[in-house]
Formats: sequence, structure tokens, C-alpha cells
Amino acid sequence: MTQEQLNILKGKQVLITGGAGFIGSNLCEVLLDNDIFVVCLDNFSTGKHKNIEPFTKNPNFKLIEGDIRNLEDCKKACENADYVLHQAALGSVPRSINDPITTNDVNVSGFLNMLVASRDSGVKRFIYAASSSTYGDHEALPKVEDTIGKPLSPYAITKYVNELYADIFYTTYKLDTIGLRYFNVFGKRQDPNGAYAAVIPKFVQQFISHESPVINGDGSYSRDFTYIDNVVQMNINALTTDNQKALNTVYNVAYGERTTLVELATLLKKYLSEFDNSISNIEIKHRDNRIGDIPHSLASIEKAKELLNYNPKFDISSGIKEAVTWYWENLK
Repeated sequence: MTQEQLNILKGKQVLITGGAGFIGSNLCEVLLDNDIFVVCLDNFSTGKHKNIEPFTKNPNFKLIEGDIRNLEDCKKACENADYVLHQAALGSVPRSINDPITTNDVNVSGFLNMLVASRDSGVKRFIYAASSSTYGDHEALPKVEDTIGKPLSPYAITKYVNELYADIFYTTYKLDTIGLRYFNVFGKRQDPNGAYAAVIPKFVQQFISHESPVINGDGSYSRDFTYIDNVVQMNINALTTDNQKALNTVYNVAYGERTTLVELATLLKKYLSEFDNSISNIEIKHRDNRIGDIPHSLASIEKAKELLNYNPKFDISSGIKEAVTWYWENLK
């Protein structure tokens, strides 16, 4: 992500759905810091007002409180939008298993509403958050974009359907799209609270509170944990590329290395212990594996490097160090 790329967006209007969420608010911040006009659409079901509070006095920021399940809200948000960064979704495999209907309503019907509104408003490019869950039961590592398995959860089904709809909207209506299959994104503003909190902020909060984090299974399951700044870079690259071959396809967004849950917990303890040495003595507990979880996840990022000039700057260690510093300052 270069200044030259960001300059391409000067004078343009970028709509970020789910802009008050974890990833969305980080995207808002980078664009606003570079004097780019941002419209944020959010219904605050999972997004937080505090995530966008610093932006509300910025003349280049507009908040629309609305729901992607409502087509009129989508049309209102897309008015005059040049580009869309569609981050709004109901995440979490367990949530989708507990409530598949709501997950489908938001992630499929809401996604379709946004595609229709973007098409009708003449949006130039629609970038959307896809998911590594799409790989399902395909066991080969690393995960390569063209080869997927059967989905293992309602959430995974919804994210795959998004890819199918995006492809149809290009072939039928010529709306350019790019799907970004996120792999276990983490970083500042990721919510540690609630039943469906992601593992890293949840573990951090537990360590800070001197509680024992609980790992599902024996801790040998592994993930390609991806720091938020890498994800922001990929979104900007997707927005600004002039490579026509890079459009209307999907990409893995990851670092390209995998870390076991035990290794992750050890790394968190290491960096948190620099703030509070007693954290180094906290025990890690285990319980049964979770339904719908895949054992291992590792991305090939060769396609993203080749077509979108993706060059992730943060590996797991440097990303965790950045994230832990932010959490220590904001969770205590």
C-alpha cells in the first residue's frame, strides 16, 4: 500500500459496510487519514460506536445507520459511491450453527441487496469480505483459491454463496468485483467480549484478567493468523489495481504461515508478560474440539502477490506484538 495508490482514491467516495466493526473501522481510519471521503453503513449489531467515534467530526466521514437486509438502506448508502468495501456480515461458525436463519439473512440476502444497490448506483468496483471457511473439508495445504471442499457450517455456505453471486453480477451486469478470503484476522479494535469473540482478543483479555484461557482440543489445530494491517493493504490494492486480469476473482488474504493454538497462547503470554510478569505463570486449559472447526488452515498467497502486488508486512510475531500493545492500553 503506497501513497500513490491512496492518491488514486482522492476525490472518490468509498462506501464501507460494517464500517463500525473491527476490519471496517480500520479501513475507515486509513482512508480518512488520507483525505478520502468515506461513507459508513452499519446497524451496530456487532459494530461499536466507539470504533468510529474519532471519525465523526471529520468532514470526509458520513455515517448511515442502516441494515443491509433493507434494500432501501443499501440504495441510500450507495448514492454517489465510486467504490464499495463490503465488510458487513454476521461472522462466527458457532453463531451460524446456533442461528442459521439470521446468518443467512445477513450474509446472503444482505449481500445480494448490496450487489443490487451497487449495480443500480453505477459503483465502479465492489470489494467484499469472503472467508477461508469456504475451503471446508478440503484437507490439502496450503489452500489454493481454485480448489475448495464441502462447507462445514452454515456460515461457510453463506460466504461461498457470496462468491457465486459476485461472479454472476459480473457476467450478467458487468459489475467488477473482488472477493478477499480472510484468514483469521486479528488486531486493534477486535472485540474480546461475547460468546462469539475471536480467539486472540478473548485470550488477551483473559490473560490480562489473570484467567486461564481455554483451548479447544489439544492445541494442535493451526491457523494462518493475519494481522489487520495486511488486510487493509489488500483491500487498498484491490480498490486501486489497474490490472484487468486481477478483477472478478477471489484471493486469499493471509500471511502464508500457520501457527498452532498452543504456539499462539505461548506467544501472547510472552508479549503480555512484558507488561505484567505474572502472566507468564498462567495455566492454559483445554476442552473438546468445537463442531464445524477445520483442523488446519494455511493459505497460498501467490495469486495475491502476482496479480495484486500483495506484500504482507506483519508476520504472526510482529502482529501479535502490535495487537498486545493496543489491547494493554485499551482493555485494562
